[in-house]
Amino acid sequence: MTTSDELLGDLLRQVSRSFYLSLAILPAPLREPLGLGYLLARAADTVADTRLIARPERIRHLETLRRRYAGEPGDVAAVARACGPHQTQVAERRLLERLDAVLARLARLPDADRERVRSVLTTLTDGMLFDLGRFPGDDAGGLAALATLEELDRYTYLVAGCVGEFWTDVHMAHRPRLACWEPTTMRAMGVRFGKALQYTNVLRDVPADLAHGRCYLPARELAVLGLGPADLLEPAGAARARPLLDRLLDVALGHYDAAWRYTLAVPRREWRMRLACAWPLVIGQATLEMLAAHPNPLAAAPPVKVSRAAVRAILARTTLAAWSNQALAGTAARRRARIVARIENPSCAARAPRAP
Repeated sequence: MTTSDELLGDLLRQVSRSFYLSLAILPAPLREPLGLGYLLARAADTVADTRLIARPERIRHLETLRRRYAGEPGDVAAVARACGPHQTQVAERRLLERLDAVLARLARLPDADRERVRSVLTTLTDGMLFDLGRFPGDDAGGLAALATLEELDRYTYLVAGCVGEFWTDVHMAHRPRLACWEPTTMRAMGVRFGKALQYTNVLRDVPADLAHGRCYLPARELAVLGLGPADLLEPAGAARARPLLDRLLDVALGHYDAAWRYTLAVPRREWRMRLACAWPLVIGQATLEMLAAHPNPLAAAPPVKVSRAAVRAILARTTLAAWSNQALAGTAARRRARIVARIENPSCAARAPRAP
């Protein structure tokens, strides 16, 4: 993948942020199906989030993309014309304008890769349509919440867990060294890998999501604490939700455990894949540690975020450890222990976390 490749180089780098780090390190045959899948998913997500367009129209445009992604007729140019001018990010507008080119590239993939991309896009757009239907408002005045932990788990599968399956299937199809993998087991761990990263996003983004009318913390669990979703809009109410945050941090850590088992199962000679997996896991765990250390993360302003300098340090350290299961496992275990310590000893949250 080079910057001379407009779609999978410059454009993908501009719209994908951290995912590009993992994609760029992978062997070339993997980059096209994974990169095209990402671009098409990102375009659909951009349409779903175009709040200046009425929700019924966004749903209609998203359904058009969903059909077209599946190989059926659909006027994606009309979607781009309707949504493109409302994008504040130039790269997202360019992506919508280049949708026909991305789809043409998808059509040229080998049959098996094309069907894998189409399958994951069907699930991802299901998740986006679920999101638009579940949350009727676009600001705090129309705030709604998921109902149960089970619904949250299902949501994390639709928008991220399915990507772990897709990632696993593409790698197993293209990398002979993975022939030793048992597909059902590794796909299940791949699902948990995706869920780990999405739980991190959910917990990190609570303040921003509340401002947009979305509460992914389940209403049933909030009610046990004597809270409703609207209570989280105030710092005092957000602080009272700390026990639920800690429970969900523990759920996330369980998924990270599975994701690290997945990563350590990657043969050492597949060092590119090992890095592509390890980087987001270390960054994600660093984010969880910052959340666990924050005195009131559900009301954090500015949002909890790993700095670019810290990300660069993480990439460097993880790259050096990539060949060693012991080194990678030790990195994960030390971070996990610090997160657990902060959950079990709330007074730790008053102290700043260690540098990522």
